[in-house]
Amino acid sequence: MTTLDTTLPDSPTAPRIPLTAPVNLRDLGGIAVDGGTVRTGVALRADDLSTADQDTVDALVAGGLRAVVDLRSADEVAVTGRGPLATRSEVTYHHVPFLADIGAASGDLTGTDGAPDPAEMMDQSRFGAMYLRMFEGAAAQIVTALAVVAHSPGAVAFHCAAGQDRTGVLAAALLLALGADEAAIVADYARTGESSAAIQERLAPVMAPLLARFGFDLDDAARAALRTGFSREPMRELLAALAERHGDPLTPLRAAGLTDGLVARLRERALVGPGAA
Repeated sequence: MTTLDTTLPDSPTAPRIPLTAPVNLRDLGGIAVDGGTVRTGVALRADDLSTADQDTVDALVAGGLRAVVDLRSADEVAVTGRGPLATRSEVTYHHVPFLADIGAASGDLTGTDGAPDPAEMMDQSRFGAMYLRMFEGAAAQIVTALAVVAHSPGAVAFHCAAGQDRTGVLAAALLLALGADEAAIVADYARTGESSAAIQERLAPVMAPLLARFGFDLDDAARAALRTGFSREPMRELLAALAERHGDPLTPLRAAGLTDGLVARLRERALVGPGAA
């Protein structure tokens, strides 16, 4: 198996991270939105593409990939860099971190004593508050990512580590801008649950040392997460909270620079059907 030689900034050893096929990679094409469906080959969501194997990279580029939006924190990027995609001149790279570091998510995920709890941090059913904080707090970054999708000459792939949380928030924002309803957004989010075990296995070589830096044990937390399964509720909670707090769920993004022109460009590029331009 091909591996990637990497090192944490403050680590004396260089862990060897396997390059593997993504297990949570999918095209948003075909999802119902206002006026039609999302066009295939415009927006792809994924788990970590920096550790994608060469066959995956070759297939993505051959299929029209022309831009990658990396939503990971600087700490995560420091471990793997861009990986094999860095060698492909056809693909532009945009680092748009939604969290300052992976420990930033712990503010919403604490134990009874108020301290960050690794089991709670891996309990996906509790992520609704984190998603809302991310949607509002990283609104400018979301708009930047949407602009990349709107203006790229080819397919855009956006990813975090698991392709679940930060990627899920961006996918929801894109689908909201295109006029998808709650059922379609939640259904897309829920598809990640089909790959939860494979995602955890693929993430372990990268996330275990990173979480250890913040005092978290990935093995214990992963076991807790497996007991809870995958819930649709966090995405439902995000959409409900946005509607309750703002009326129009796109309000935080509009305040951060999402214009009618950008929405129109997204629809022009991504919409297929009777309502397409």
